[in-house]
Amino acid sequence: MKKGVEAGSPLVAAAFASGGGTNVQALLDYQDKLCPWRLSLVVTDRENAGVLERADVAGISTAVIPVQARASSDVAQDILSVLEVHRVEVIFLAGYLRLIPSEVVHRYRRRILNIHPALLPSFSGKGMYGMRVHQAVVDAGVSMTGATVHYVDEEYDRGTIIGQWKVPVEPDDSAEVVAARVLKIEHRLYPLAVEHVCSALIEGRDPGPLELPELSRTTTTDLEHTE
Repeated sequence: MKKGVEAGSPLVAAAFASGGGTNVQALLDYQDKLCPWRLSLVVTDRENAGVLERADVAGISTAVIPVQARASSDVAQDILSVLEVHRVEVIFLAGYLRLIPSEVVHRYRRRILNIHPALLPSFSGKGMYGMRVHQAVVDAGVSMTGATVHYVDEEYDRGTIIGQWKVPVEPDDSAEVVAARVLKIEHRLYPLAVEHVCSALIEGRDPGPLELPELSRTTTTDLEHTE
């Protein structure tokens, strides 16, 4: 259930994505006038990223900031400049495949969130994204995987965990099957974690970990029937 904005105005938010931005869409679908955030900017490092079309449909401003073959300090300056123009207060990474420059992390400490398609700290680090993660999960023969929302720091996938949602891995699952199962819970988990953190920021308190007792009882079958 959406808590709504209990004090102050919704936080101005930016979403960063490198691809299609399905998690950005999940945030857009979830937010309404009672949500404690408002997406006002989408940032990508790729001119042909599918997330740009989603932003255009939603009437959200966009910024393409190339990273390839550029100094991190230059990228940081460009990012901070566009964030300042749009008065961004919180940042949500949604399939953004670049390391956030340390200058940006410092400016937005504990105000940058990311969602990772595995149960951190497992299957993480540089180069572990998308189908690579799910193939590694299948190859490892684990019985459980899931999604993790965490704060972003200066290293890949090492920030403090905010919340996780687990799903089973069946013995005959392919990486593609696991990916589809995890993506469904990403679209549920991320908006809840974002709401949890943003509500706490508005109220001036520490958000702490996200408690999801009701989600732990949700089965994979339930998810498939409610998507």
